[in-house]
Amino acid sequence: MEKLAQTRAFENKQNIVLEGFDPISAGGFTQVPNVLLNDPKLTFPAKVVYAKLLSYAWHNNLVYPGEATMARDLGTSQSTISRALGELEGDGWLDIIRLGQGWTNRYVLHHTVTPKY
Repeated sequence: MEKLAQTRAFENKQNIVLEGFDPISAGGFTQVPNVLLNDPKLTFPAKVVYAKLLSYAWHNNLVYPGEATMARDLGTSQSTISRALGELEGDGWLDIIRLGQGWTNRYVLHHTVTPKY
């Protein structure tokens, strides 16, 4: 899948160019809300999965990451991804819209969460 930043239309409008950066820096960064990172109820895998979903959203024009793709990209199992997504959904960090069998889910990420009492 081609990254948005690598498309000709984007390059023509780009006002900041990374020249001479090492491959790691040139690959970009993903900002994760500190409130999520500091949430003691969330497990480490859930925090990493949220960060990966943000990365997909910011670095691609249109993506459909399934659990298998996320597992491969993060070097873990699909069951770990599934548990992390359920945890994030349960705590209100995202909504999962199931589109049907054979389709990848749609993920709606929330920047902030209202605490549940």
